[in-house]
Amino acid sequence: MRTVIALGVTLLLAQEVAPPLPPPPPNPPAPSVSAPDDPGWTALIATCRTPPPPRGGGAGRGGARGGPPPGPRDYTVAAIPGVIDTGKRWKFLWQEAGNNGDGIVGTNDGGLLIAQNDNSRVVKLDKNGKPSVVYTGTRTGGSLSMSSNGAVFIVQRALRTAVAELAPRKRVLADTYNGDPLDCAGLNPNDLSADSKGGVYFTQGGVFYANPKGSVSKYGQSITPNGIILSADEKVLYVTNGPTLAAFDVQPDGSLTNQREFAKLEGGGNGDGSTIDAAGRIYVTTNPGVQVIGPDGKYLGIIPTPRPVISVAFGGPGKGTLFVLARGARDAAGSEIANAAQVYSIQTVARGYRGRPK
Repeated sequence: MRTVIALGVTLLLAQEVAPPLPPPPPNPPAPSVSAPDDPGWTALIATCRTPPPPRGGGAGRGGARGGPPPGPRDYTVAAIPGVIDTGKRWKFLWQEAGNNGDGIVGTNDGGLLIAQNDNSRVVKLDKNGKPSVVYTGTRTGGSLSMSSNGAVFIVQRALRTAVAELAPRKRVLADTYNGDPLDCAGLNPNDLSADSKGGVYFTQGGVFYANPKGSVSKYGQSITPNGIILSADEKVLYVTNGPTLAAFDVQPDGSLTNQREFAKLEGGGNGDGSTIDAAGRIYVTTNPGVQVIGPDGKYLGIIPTPRPVISVAFGGPGKGTLFVLARGARDAAGSEIANAAQVYSIQTVARGYRGRPK
């Protein structure tokens, strides 16, 4: 069951530059705790038959991001044929302090879902930009995915990490791997992509697949995965891998074969979140902006962003709006706040794939 709570957040929908981040409420929610920071982590890991790799910072969600992001920056959008016209500008939509923005997904009614790690909840911006809380108690829930059947999944980063379904039913899909707690697989679950069969691909220091019965298998060699997204026909799985994009062929049973380097992110930076459009292009978030890859692996260009971005999704009427989730904000004194999230949107020529929300 969903819990809907109105949020008193001021929105300036026609504004390019974000306003100062307001001070937190007098009694803000206590930050949720990620598994490696939980007091019970050491005892749990001691039970692992196969211990996880040593903790380390990564540039992606679920790990350290390598220092504070730079402040707002100027940018010029150049045309990418079939994707975006010259001179388009990003519009500011929403912001919140804390690690409270990740794994965005467009909804069929023109809205946008945002996972809130610290608050263990999911916020929805409706088609008019009005925010409300639609799911609570997500156990340090990070990235979101929605299948073509409308099932909503989230990665839970609290102790006893899991891949969980939020709707239409609320349940844990997978929380073990090879008989160990999923925590033993390493680090925190990062990103995910749900298929039409009821299974979920996710990254957690490796590439994993939880089949519809919750059985988890691991795939890939010599890969440092982050973002993950299925092609429209669900025959290819794309995984961001540092400055490159990897691809796997998806077999009928959900298993993965033929790992290969699919594309290089020529615009610089390491890849984070990703999405696809109706033409099969892949959009990858990086520090400089959203990099666009053709369905043949050809690098097409970059859509620069006002701030470093970590998640991307199509949405809005006709799925003609590209949304990004950016890092950082400024307070009323003009000081930079690294641990904050902002959402921006931009109008595109390209249209998102309409066969599933992301």
